[in-house]
Amino acid sequence: VQLQASGGGLVQAGESLRLSCVASGHIPNPWIMGWFRQVPGKEREFVAAMSWIFDTTQYADSVKGRFTISRDNAKNTLYLQMNSLKLEDAAVYYCAGSAIGVPSTTPYQYGSWGQGTLVTVSS
Repeated sequence: VQLQASGGGLVQAGESLRLSCVASGHIPNPWIMGWFRQVPGKEREFVAAMSWIFDTTQYADSVKGRFTISRDNAKNTLYLQMNSLKLEDAAVYYCAGSAIGVPSTTPYQYGSWGQGTLVTVSS
C-alpha cells in the first residue's frame, strides 16, 4: 500500500488544519491507519490511529479533544482534523498503515509510510 499525505501548512496558534492521506494499491484486511509526527532531534511520536473497517480509534493524550481522525473508505483517504493548534503541534506529520489488527502507538508496527507533510504553527 502506498500512502500520500498532504494538507500541511502554516497556521497561527488556535487555528485549524486538516491533513489527508490517500492510500493506493490493495488495502488488506485487517488494516490500521495512523498519524505520527516528528520534530528534528526527537523520535517519531504517535498522534492517532483507527481501524480501516471498524470505528476503533486511539489518540495520544496530547491531542485528545482537539484532533479527530477519520476516513473515507470510498476515497481510500484518511484524515486528521486538527483544531485549536498549539505551538507544540508543529512537526512533520506522517500517515502510516499497519496490517496488525488493532490500532498501535508504536511506529515499528507500521509497515507503510507516507512522505510526511509539514505543519508549522506560529504564535
